[in-house]
Amino acid sequence: MLLMNCDRAELDAFYRRYLQRCNEHRFGELGEFVGENVEVNGEGLGLRSYAEGLDAVVALVPDYYWDVRHLLVDGCWLSAHLVGTGTTAVGQPVSMSEFAIYRVAGGRIVEVWGDLDRTRLAI
Repeated sequence: MLLMNCDRAELDAFYRRYLQRCNEHRFGELGEFVGENVEVNGEGLGLRSYAEGLDAVVALVPDYYWDVRHLLVDGCWLSAHLVGTGTTAVGQPVSMSEFAIYRVAGGRIVEVWGDLDRTRLAI
């Protein structure tokens, strides 16, 4: 579904579909939601590297799950407070807050600012 404008309800639904895909760990299919030239924290990362970064999280915590606690929509910007949970390969439970800001253009996420620290997952 291509977003034609920055309608609040459409963007909310779009983000929740994106997060569902992430929680299914189907990162190779994120092109429906994320732009080919996505920037992350000011760096031109690209879709492939973006997906690889999410794969790296799941490599550390195979059952990692992002739960959206708060989602704010302002124009074409989304701000999400997420809590990630799961269990590491050595059986250590993980629960951590994450904050991310996304800009959507042309029906895709084109810019992401976030604070997920993967080193905290390698317990």
